[in-house]
Amino acid sequence: MASSFIDKARITVRAGNGGNGVVSFHREKYVAAGGPDGGDGGKGGSVILQVDDNLSTLLDFRYKRKYSAPNGMDGQGARKSGKDGADLIIKVPRGTLVRDAETGEIIKDMSDGEAYILCKGGRGGWGNSHFATPTRQIPRFSKGGTPGQSHDILLELKLLADVGLVGFPNVGKSTLLSVVSRAQPKIANYHFTTLSPNLGVVYVGEGRSFVLADIPGIIEGASEGAGLGHDFLRHIDRCRLLIHVVDVSGSEGRDPVEDFDAINAELAQYSADLEKRPQIVAANKIDVMEDPENLERLRKHVEKLGYPLFEISAAAHQGVDGLMNKVSEQLSTLPPIVVYEPEYVPRPPVIDYSQPLDIQRTDDGVWVVDGPWLQRLMSNVNLNDYESRMYFDRTLRDSGLYQRLEEMGIQDGDTVSLYDYEFEYQR
Repeated sequence: MASSFIDKARITVRAGNGGNGVVSFHREKYVAAGGPDGGDGGKGGSVILQVDDNLSTLLDFRYKRKYSAPNGMDGQGARKSGKDGADLIIKVPRGTLVRDAETGEIIKDMSDGEAYILCKGGRGGWGNSHFATPTRQIPRFSKGGTPGQSHDILLELKLLADVGLVGFPNVGKSTLLSVVSRAQPKIANYHFTTLSPNLGVVYVGEGRSFVLADIPGIIEGASEGAGLGHDFLRHIDRCRLLIHVVDVSGSEGRDPVEDFDAINAELAQYSADLEKRPQIVAANKIDVMEDPENLERLRKHVEKLGYPLFEISAAAHQGVDGLMNKVSEQLSTLPPIVVYEPEYVPRPPVIDYSQPLDIQRTDDGVWVVDGPWLQRLMSNVNLNDYESRMYFDRTLRDSGLYQRLEEMGIQDGDTVSLYDYEFEYQR
């Protein structure tokens, strides 16, 4: 495979942590009691994926594997909030599948133009001005920011092409692509000339066009990793129609019927869906055909299977227009390119309850709870959602936090402060 074309990559992404809130009190001449004025911490930067149509490979991810968004800044006095961390934009080619590295589940199919927030930045912690109430006028505590989310992901590029050219190496796929489009693939008379997929746009008539992909030559055993086909079979997944190019010239001593069946067997072994994908058979190199019987045997074989056959010579531009018109006509009856639905369901964070929590009771009766695992828990919980709040409450109970609070003397109606979340305790 050419080093310039990379279609799989594994990377680690981490959003920025939220900044810490600050404890501060207003100090001004002739003002006896200025009150709390500690500002909140800034939000951590999120990691956002964005499609860039100028990219056609995942090469950039071969050399850089870790991506981190900036943290939010800490708050300041005079109610000044810390600066938010800038979002990190990661650009990927259109058609990139984003998978969870551990399970392989699809997180997002980057086939549309919409940006996707892959990891959310941590929330900024509240400064002490946030905790001031009529009964709590001098809060001497603030909150730290929560950690940003992190994720190990697999990026997998599946080309967005309407039609895929398949067949053994050196049967004329690249030549056909160069003739019907403005693509300029490398063409030579030896196997595996094409080392990476090539795309071209075919214009058939007014308002009629489609994207054609030249997939590197598939050989027997490709679905098991032989040759180059294993690396590029995934690029046929989105193609609505296949043009199966078969060399009927006999110049290399190959049997076209055996070649046709061998390629179809590899497609079926790679994916059951590909076995059922519509095909048009292009019998190529008829201008240098040594035995016409090869063509007739292939015609009977494929028509018996229900596939149309076109006689062409890509090099001599013979029969190509009729083939492209048939492709355009058939595409008009086929469903649009496949877009993969997300399968990934975020898992609750693994909580290590053995890490101790710091619990302090302030002078005005607020129970302030802090600790690393509590930070991680809060960064993964949406407290605006009822189900998330119920899960959050169960986790706190299971951790033994409520039991410990009761042992320390908490009373019904006392305020419990967990970062930017406060609630009244009820047994």
